[in-house]
This record gives sequence, structure tokens and C-alpha cells, in this order.
Amino acid sequence: MATEHVRIRVFDTTLRDGEQSPGCSMNHQEKLRLAHQLDRLGVDVIEAGFPIASDGDFEAVKAIAAVVRRPIIAGLARACRPDIERAWEALKDAARPRIHVFLATSDIHLKYKLRISREECLAQARESVAFAKSLCADVEFSPEDATRTDPEFLCQVLDAVIEAGATTLNIPDTVGYTVPAEFGELIATIRRRVKGIENVTISAHCHNDLGMAVANTMAAVAAGARQVECTINGIGERAGNASLEEIVMAMRVRHDRYPYETAIAGEHLFPASQMLSEITGVPVQPNKAITGRNAFAHEAGIHQDGVLKNPLTYEIMTPQSVGVPDSKLVLGKHSGRHALAIRCEQLGYQFDRRALDDIYRRFVRLADKIKHVEDHHLLELIRDTHKPAASATPLFEPLPTAIAAAAAASATSQESPKPFPMAPAPNAFGMPLPVPAEHHDQEDYLWGV
Repeated sequence: MATEHVRIRVFDTTLRDGEQSPGCSMNHQEKLRLAHQLDRLGVDVIEAGFPIASDGDFEAVKAIAAVVRRPIIAGLARACRPDIERAWEALKDAARPRIHVFLATSDIHLKYKLRISREECLAQARESVAFAKSLCADVEFSPEDATRTDPEFLCQVLDAVIEAGATTLNIPDTVGYTVPAEFGELIATIRRRVKGIENVTISAHCHNDLGMAVANTMAAVAAGARQVECTINGIGERAGNASLEEIVMAMRVRHDRYPYETAIAGEHLFPASQMLSEITGVPVQPNKAITGRNAFAHEAGIHQDGVLKNPLTYEIMTPQSVGVPDSKLVLGKHSGRHALAIRCEQLGYQFDRRALDDIYRRFVRLADKIKHVEDHHLLELIRDTHKPAASATPLFEPLPTAIAAAAAASATSQESPKPFPMAPAPNAFGMPLPVPAEHHDQEDYLWGV
């Protein structure tokens, strides 16, 4: 029996909510450049900006709407006529425009920020969505701070905006307050109690203040949300938004738990991450999942030994599946003899076991001092360690590049040196194939550590 493929719409808000992250503002041309990359990535919706915020933002949204034609282009608007009119003016030339209206619904926001009653909030939400609908067929509504809103009142607001013409209901965890089980229950409650909910798309927009934005988003999807709102690198207000690349790859790697599909082209994830970092000048944290520089890097000897034998031992996805060129073995004090030997081979040197032991002892002492041992450090160490007299038999043999290449071409029976690192060959599903077993045994494994 065929399994139904549930399609999840990816709504990217890097250009709007992401840009609100301190230090991440972008000008007109930078926004347009990133919008083209998001188009290549395959996102379904690009929230291009907040047109009422500034003339620059208005012009950027208008330019993106005019030239980026495949995805839906959304513009944000507060629940008032001037905002909605300004958003429509920026979006009206889009092939697929969407007005995204938001209004806070939690008591704390109503009392201290908006200073209106629940009844006034309900009326404002209904009227603003109806006005947006008179301009644009595709209207999204967000009850800001939904996860701290009384569920009964939240459902009343959602009932009203559906009746007024909203086509997508976004449920924002605006301050990153909720937890996965609770957020899943809220989505389930909305699906049970809101009239006409079967005719609209439920969306999830999660912030990362407690570090659970992606987990909360996945809980919402499991409970019935069919749109996810996220950003490249997880940038956004305060601790950021749910990370697009983490959501997408969670669905792909754990398809057994999350049997959903997206239109995202995985090989464009890393390029999008790098482009955003270059535009904003904000580097990606090294240990960031999927796109951080350490995401496919290995320093520990046990890990390096395993990855060299079969990448599946320590990598749950191929680097190529997200656009990273290859895995990387970092030579440091935790590295083992196996990785050191492979790197020496690539630099043109082969050692017998006794010579490698000697090199390895000196390598570890050096790594304790300088953290990462680069190629020039390793070459200097090799030269200083082995200086045989003219009459002595060298413990290592240099392999000039030209000689090594000629030997590999002429001797088909001779095994060519392993690459460093070894790139796994993917199967038809993009998963790495196991590396064929070689001469390694348990003794080699322990020694390789």
C-alpha cells in the first residue's frame, strides 16, 4: 500500500524577521540577491519585508515582487489600513502576492502594548483581514504571541479571520515560550475547535528563546501544521527563528518519524547559508547544525578512524546532500594515527609503523600547544623528526606528485592512496553507500585511535 506524501510548504522570512536580528539589516540589492538564492533553494513563500517600515524596505519588496516569479511573495502589515495599503502597493506586481496581517492577541500585549480590549482586538482582526482580502486573494493572519494567548479567545479570533477571508493561519510562538508537547496540543486544539479550519493552511512560526524553535516547529507539523516559517541560519529577533536547514534535514534524515516532503533543493542549503553570512557579515557559529563549519568536521581519533572506514559511522547525512563540498578531518590533539597517516600520504610521505609512531608522539605534543596542526606544521615536523644520514636507510619515502600519479596510472593492481577525507558515494536516494571492507581489523581500529 503506497504511503501518502504530505507536502509541507516552506515560508522563508529571512528577509523580514531574519533581517530584524541586530546587525543583520540588508539593503535593496542585498535583499534582491538573497531572494534569487531563496528561489533557487526552492522555498514556497518569500516574506520579502515589511513595506511600511521604510522606503528602502518598500522598494526592496517591490523589486523582489517584480522579478522573482515562481514563489509566493509576501509582505507584512499590521492590522490597520495604512500598513495593508502600503503592503499591497509593494506586492501588486507579483505573480503570486500575499498580504500577511498580524495583530497581538495575548492579554499581556493587549493591556500593555496595544491598550485595547479583547472585543476591540477581535473587531480589528476581522476588519483588517476583510480589507486585505478586498485587495489580495491570498491573505495570511498571525495572532502575535499566540502561545501566551488564552486558547478560548485565540479560537474566537481565528474563527473571525477565517470568516473574513484568511487563507493561512499562522500560529506564532513570538517569544519562544512554548515547548513541543504544549505547542502540538495547541495546534490540535485549533484543528478541533476552529470553524472552517479544514479550508485553510495552518502555519507555525517559532522563536528560539529556549532553544526549542525547531523542535516546536516539528511538533506543530506532526499535529497538522502544513506550513513552516523559518530563516536561513536561524537568524531573527533575540535568539533567532527556527532554522530552515534544520527543519528540512530533520524531515529527510528522519523520514521514518517525519514522513513529509518539501520542495527544498538540499544542495543549495550551504550556499544560501554562506551568502547570508557574507551579506550580513555575521558568521555562522562553528557548531551550527547542517551549515556550521564543524557540522562535517572530525577531530577525535575514534571518529576519524570510523569515518575513514565508512562515513556512516559518524555522519547521518552526506555533506553533499546539503551543498557542503566534503567532510573534513581536523588534525588536533584528539586525532589518531589513522588520520595522521592518511594526511601524510596526501602530502607525499609514507611511513612504516615505527616511523609513524615516532611522528605521532611528536605530533600530539605539538597539537597540545597549537590546537590545530596545519599542513605546513606537519611538513616541518616530518623534516625535523627524520634526518637520516646519507648511508642510512630512510624510514620514509617521499612520493613526488608526478611519480605518484604515473604509478597510479600504470599499476592497476596497486591500490591508490585514500582521499582525505573519503567522500561517500551516494545511492539513488542520496544516502552514502558503505565503504568496502579492507584490511582493517580490530587491532588496526584500536591503533588508529
